Amino acid sequence: MSRADQIAPTALGRLYRGQTAIDFYGRRRIGMYVAIVTLLVTVGSLFGQGISLGLDFEGGQAWDVPAGADFGVEEAEQVLSDNGVDVGGARIQLRESDSRSVIAVQIQVVDEATAASISQGFADASSATVDELNFEFTSSSWGADITRSAVRALVIFLIIVAIFISIRFEWRMAVSAIVAMANDVLFAVGVYSLFQFEITPATVIAFLTILGYSLYDTIVVFDRVQENEGKYASVRMPYPDIVNISMNQVLMRSINTSFSSLLPVVSLLLVGSGFLGAVSLREFALALLVGMISGIYSSIFIAAPLLAKLRSTTGRTSRRDLLTGDDLRAAVIGAGVSGRLASESPDARVAGSRKNERAENASLADEDAGSVRTRSTTDAIHQPAERILSHPPRPRKKKKRS
Repeated sequence: MSRADQIAPTALGRLYRGQTAIDFYGRRRIGMYVAIVTLLVTVGSLFGQGISLGLDFEGGQAWDVPAGADFGVEEAEQVLSDNGVDVGGARIQLRESDSRSVIAVQIQVVDEATAASISQGFADASSATVDELNFEFTSSSWGADITRSAVRALVIFLIIVAIFISIRFEWRMAVSAIVAMANDVLFAVGVYSLFQFEITPATVIAFLTILGYSLYDTIVVFDRVQENEGKYASVRMPYPDIVNISMNQVLMRSINTSFSSLLPVVSLLLVGSGFLGAVSLREFALALLVGMISGIYSSIFIAAPLLAKLRSTTGRTSRRDLLTGDDLRAAVIGAGVSGRLASESPDARVAGSRKNERAENASLADEDAGSVRTRSTTDAIHQPAERILSHPPRPRKKKKRS
């Protein structure tokens, strides 16, 4: 039984066996439109309401005050108002865990006397001592240094990645990978802006980490594309077909890798942050989760289709010339892609190599017989053209001796 006869009857079965025939290139506009709309929403939020920077970036004073029946968010606001601090510019939230509950208060930089007065006010209102309060001060200049270092690290990373991919693969793949990673960063930062999640140094580290996950998925796809490009070197197959075949062949691998990577991140959110109350883990894991989901999408629907668009010859490859449906599936599972595709006309290709013809057609005539091979693109992919027996070879004429 041939591999083409063993196609799974269900979509899930075909996905598991690597027998999918998804036309990623044909649906590239849908993927691009979704990415563009998402970026417009997130970037619009960045310009509209900005991002919520943590204490390490903005600088200021922060207190963790024990919460109780007599002390909550309203009491904390009252203490700030009594000391002349604008409550509108302060961040006050209740943080709960299994061990204790605290009121986290963060304000802009104030003088030492005002900070001492606020600390005493919190202690009196919460029936605690000043030593029981967790007080933290961060200079705004230190936050600026962190921002510059993060931007510098991001730029250096992108430059190194572009050089590496250009040397290892080609510059078009480097452009596609950089566009996909830029999409991931903008999307992740935009989500933080849209929902006003606080950005901390742990969040920045997570943003840089997700670039590695996104790049890994993209490199896996590009490596298979390059491998298939060499495999079909003797077959003049359109580059979008090569990308489609490669994407379907590595689709299950990408899903398995992404799922196994997401499991520990979700565990950090549910166990580390939810049950153990580790806020720093939540900030790191949330950024990872958002970025990894974006990386999965960008490597499949942005990087690979963009590469196919950059490599395809403009105006020479129409949709009817590309593989779809069962034709694409046959190429994905390797069912008889062979020979050399040559064009008799813009809409036809000549196919077949003698090696595959001898293997797939047991009823061929002797090799010394002539052959005529005329098949369309679909026939060339599924099976080589049959060799047609011509007239027997004409005997040589003997030269007359003079």
